Amino acid sequence: MKMDRRRAVKKHLLVAAAIVLGCVSGLVSAQFVQFPQGEFPLTNYQKSSVPIEEIFTGGPMRDGIPAIDSPRFVSADSASEWLGEKEPVIALQLDGVARAYPLQILMYHEIVNDELAGKPVSVTFCPLCNASIVFEREVRLEGDSIVLDFGTTGRLRKSDLVMYDRQSETWWQQFTGKGIIGDYTDVSLVRLPSQIISFEEFRAAFPESEVLSKETGFLRPYGNNPYRGYDSIDNNPFLFRGDIDPRLPAMERVLSIRHDAATQLVPLSELKKQPVANLLSGGNKTVVIASTTATSALDAENIAQSRHVPAAAAFLAKVDGQELVFELKDGIVQDVQTASHWNAFGMSIKGKLAGTQLEQVDDGVHFAFAWLAFDPEATVIKLGE
Repeated sequence: MKMDRRRAVKKHLLVAAAIVLGCVSGLVSAQFVQFPQGEFPLTNYQKSSVPIEEIFTGGPMRDGIPAIDSPRFVSADSASEWLGEKEPVIALQLDGVARAYPLQILMYHEIVNDELAGKPVSVTFCPLCNASIVFEREVRLEGDSIVLDFGTTGRLRKSDLVMYDRQSETWWQQFTGKGIIGDYTDVSLVRLPSQIISFEEFRAAFPESEVLSKETGFLRPYGNNPYRGYDSIDNNPFLFRGDIDPRLPAMERVLSIRHDAATQLVPLSELKKQPVANLLSGGNKTVVIASTTATSALDAENIAQSRHVPAAAAFLAKVDGQELVFELKDGIVQDVQTASHWNAFGMSIKGKLAGTQLEQVDDGVHFAFAWLAFDPEATVIKLGE
């Protein structure tokens, strides 16, 4: 029965990806990528940091999955007319300004080139890795700086999106934010903290903030999940080449906490049992808050009707030099020291510390196979051990 289900899921993914990418034949027989000088004439193929045989074509040509370059935004009230309360959004805060980017839209575009609080940013989402990562678009190199904007190459490496910038046509690994082919090879984009969280949690925390509009200039079935069943825990990643780390199921969602010593991965299955966890990360007291849920973007055909998964983030558990210990009491996240209440964004909303914002220290929630493929030295945490 399990094998039949996996075959059915694989068959559906081929069809689903063909809908997204518009090229069935290329998906069914994915090939090693060749240097496509005609497609990317500006790319400096003499500079690269990864073996070319690790990069596969998923089927589409350059920009076959179109980035959103002129995003429009609507109020949270307006978005509530078409966005379900529990639907997942990428929440981004910069200098007191917040925006939400629904995954039902990112599913079909993967990149939004935007500017928030005066900072050029790219909001990215790779469905195959469940990887939502936000980068600064300004790159500083040898005293010079340039603002880049990004598109999709149509290629994958370790099942992850390979982006390119339109200025130099350097290819970039979305998961690491590093240039892998071209003039900016080995240059790293600056990551910005963000969260996948439910629309209702975002709206409660930032009621006056904006939400990415469905008016993108493209006709897509927003709200539908073309990768139905992809995140089943017994599934295997699509178009992945190489060995899968056996420590966790490939499609287990993990929260990544990176520090100088190493990366700690907290499986969301652990956080279902312990939604608030006090950890020691790189010598710092850290709290993981996973007390709210959002629907999976990669489960049911209709995202709003998908199963719920924890929305998790990690924060330094320190305020003005005082270390705090957190607990979940009657469904409310509190710190033991002052009994102040905290929301999913690490902000105190009631009590002595009301208005205080904890520093976010995680790198987001991704599928285990992807993180362990790019960072095999990461440590998997089992809570309570």
